[in-house]
Amino acid sequence: MAHSPKIASHSDSDASIQPNIYALLIGINHYVPNSLYSNLRGCVRDIDLVDTYLRSALGVPEQHIWKLTAPNPDDSFLADIRSAEKPPTYRNIIEAFDAVTAAASAGEQIYIHYSGHGGRAKTLYPDLKGETGQWDESIVPADFCAPSGRYLHDVELATLLKRMTDKQAIVTIVLDSCHSGGATRGDSDIRGPQDDRVDEQEPITESLVASQQELEDNWRALTSGASAASASWLPPSRDYVCLAACRPFEKAREYPASGQDRNGALTFWMIDTLNSNTLSNLDYRALHERVSAKIQGLFPDQVPVLMGEDNRLVFGTDLINRQYTAKVLEIDLTQQRVTLQVGLAQGMSRGVRFAIYPFGTVDFSNPHCKLALVEVIQLKPTTCFAKILSPAEGGLDVGNLLADSERLKGAPAVMESTPSELKRRVRLVDKEVGNHELGLPEAIASQQKGVLQKVSDALADNGWLSEVGSDSGDESDSIQEAHFQVAVDQMGAYEICVGLPIRNLRPPILMTDPDGGNKVVERLVHLAKYQSVQAIDNPKSRLAGYLKADLMQQPDWHPGEIFNLVPFETPQAIEVAAGSYAFLRIENTAGASLNIAMMDLEPTWEISRISFLNLSASENTLAPGETQIIPLQFSLPSGEDDKPLYQRANETLKVFAALGTVDFSWLTLPKLDAAIEYKGATRGVGNGALNQLMTAIGAQTPMLTRASVPVSDPNQEWTTKQIHFTITQ
Repeated sequence: MAHSPKIASHSDSDASIQPNIYALLIGINHYVPNSLYSNLRGCVRDIDLVDTYLRSALGVPEQHIWKLTAPNPDDSFLADIRSAEKPPTYRNIIEAFDAVTAAASAGEQIYIHYSGHGGRAKTLYPDLKGETGQWDESIVPADFCAPSGRYLHDVELATLLKRMTDKQAIVTIVLDSCHSGGATRGDSDIRGPQDDRVDEQEPITESLVASQQELEDNWRALTSGASAASASWLPPSRDYVCLAACRPFEKAREYPASGQDRNGALTFWMIDTLNSNTLSNLDYRALHERVSAKIQGLFPDQVPVLMGEDNRLVFGTDLINRQYTAKVLEIDLTQQRVTLQVGLAQGMSRGVRFAIYPFGTVDFSNPHCKLALVEVIQLKPTTCFAKILSPAEGGLDVGNLLADSERLKGAPAVMESTPSELKRRVRLVDKEVGNHELGLPEAIASQQKGVLQKVSDALADNGWLSEVGSDSGDESDSIQEAHFQVAVDQMGAYEICVGLPIRNLRPPILMTDPDGGNKVVERLVHLAKYQSVQAIDNPKSRLAGYLKADLMQQPDWHPGEIFNLVPFETPQAIEVAAGSYAFLRIENTAGASLNIAMMDLEPTWEISRISFLNLSASENTLAPGETQIIPLQFSLPSGEDDKPLYQRANETLKVFAALGTVDFSWLTLPKLDAAIEYKGATRGVGNGALNQLMTAIGAQTPMLTRASVPVSDPNQEWTTKQIHFTITQ
C-alpha cells in the first residue's frame, strides 16, 4: 500500500507537532502477589522516558498517548500524575489497544511500548500448537493471577495487531521483556519468570479480544498454517516494526544505567540513541545496531531482536535504501583496535580493510565522512578484531575520535579493500572478423579495442577486480586463469563470459554507451559476489551433521492448511512448477540453539533473505530439536512484457547456521537490473571460496553451475546447507 507523505524526524526543524502518531505505553513494576513473577523497579520509569520523548522531542499531543502503569506501592515518583493513569490489567490493556486502533486512521502511526514481565503459559490453543508440552508466549498483565485477570496470549496479541494493520495503520511495537524475541524481567533485574518456569496452571479460556474461532483463524492466516510453538504472532505486513529486548531463550535486564535509577536496558539505550542522534535519516536498523552494541557491551548474553520493516525511518513512514555494513561492537583503546560484528561465517579474512562512518550514516559516497580506517588482524566465527590504522599505515588521524571512543560503538563499517590475492580476475578479449559463431562484423570489430579500453580504465584501482592478460603489464598475468572474460558480441553489446556468455544479463550494455565501461565493471562486481556466496561451504564443521535442510512438497496445498509434507521423488533433481508451492524444512538436531539465516540465490542474480513467517530479522533462532517449515512460492523471471524470459531456471536456497550472533544481511544483492521483474519466493583463519566472498562485499552494487569449495573453519561454530532446484514453466 502507499504510505502517507514523509513525517519529519525529530531532528527536523519543523517537527514541533506530530499529530498523526498515537501511542500506547504500558509499564508494570507491581504485580498481584504470586510465585512466578517478582516486582520490578524500572518499567514505569521506562514509560516516563518514552512519554517525555514523544511529547517533548516529537510534539505528540498528550491526548494521543494512552498510559497504563503499575508503580510499586512505595514509589512516590510522580504520584500525583499516576492517579490519572489506569492500571495495566488484562481488561484495560485490551481496551487501550481497541481505543488506539479506533483513533488512528489509514497511513497514521501507532507506537506501542511494553515494559514488564514476559512469560510462557500453558497454551489455550492446542489445535494450533499441539496437545502436550506446548505453550503460549505472553505479556503478563499486573492482575494476571487475580480472579478477573489472565495472560495476554500471543494469539490474542496477533489479532490486536492485525486489526491495526488491517486498518492500514503503520505499527511499531517495542517489547522490553523476557521472551520478547519469540513473541513477547525472576529477580528484580530480570524481566521474566523465576527459574524460567512455564505457568502450568489451567488457563482461563475466555478471551476479551475475540472469539476462539476468530483468534485461531487469524493465527492460521498469519502463520500460513504453521503449528510450531515458536511461531510468531506478528502480522506479515510491511507496515510494522518490532524491536524486542532479547531472543526467546535470553533475559531482558534492567539496571541503573544513569547511575542510580533503574531502566530496562533496551528502553534506556533506545531513548539515549534518539536523544543524541542528529541525523534526519535514522532508520530502525541503524537504531538497532547502536542499541545492540551498547547492550552487548554490558550483557553479552542479551541480543536485541529487530523484526519487520527495518529500513523505515524511526517515527517516520519513508523507507530508505541502505548499504549493508558491519557493526562496531567494541573499542579497545589500549590495543588500538575495534571489534566488528563480522567473521569467518561471512567470509572475512585477515588484511581486509574497513572504513568506519558516523552512526546512522546511509550515504557512504563522501570520503570526508570517514571516522577511521581499520584492518582485520584476528578472526573468530562471527566477529573479528581490526586494528586502527595510523596515518603512516594509510589510515586517518583519529586522535580526537579516540578520546571520544563511544562515538564508534554501533557505527557502520564499510569494506574498502581486500588482499590482492583474493581479487577476481578479468580478461578482455578481442574477437576476429568473420561470419562464424565467434566472429564479429568488421564495423564492430574495428571499434572493439577502444570499447574494451573503457572497461580497462574502469578496472584500474578497483578494490575487487583486476585485469589480467598480456597487455596488463605483468608477464605472469598471461598465464593466470581469469574468473571472467569480457568481449563485444555481434550485436554491438558487451558480453561477460565464464566459458560461455552468461545469460540473463539485462538490459544489454551497448558499446555506444559513453559510460559502458563503468557499467560493465559494476555488473562484474555484482556477479562476483553472487558466485562467491554460492560457493561458501564448510562441510568439516562439527555442526554440519546437526543442521538438516530439505525442500519438500504437498500437492494441492493452500495457505492456512495444515502441513502434511512428502519428499520430492528425486531429491537430487528437484523440479518445481512455476506458481506452485514448495516447503523449506529446517531442523536443529544439536544440543544448543542455532542462529539461522536463509538466502535465496535467484535466477535474476538477486540474493534475498527468506524469513521465518515473513519476519525480516537478519537471523532467527532455532531451539534444540526444533523444526521450522517455510512455505515458498516460485515463478520464472519475467521481462518488461511480464512474459517469462525462459522456460526453465535454476535456483539455490542456502541455509546458514551459527552458534554465535551473525548478521548475513550484507550478503544480499538486488536484481542485476530493475528492468527485470521477479515474482519469486515469499520473503519477506580460512581461505579459498569463503574468503572470495568478500571480494565484492563492499560494493554498492550471480547462477553459474560450479561446485561449492570446502572451507575449513578452525572454530567449527558455523555451517551451511544448500538446495539446488529447477523452476519449470
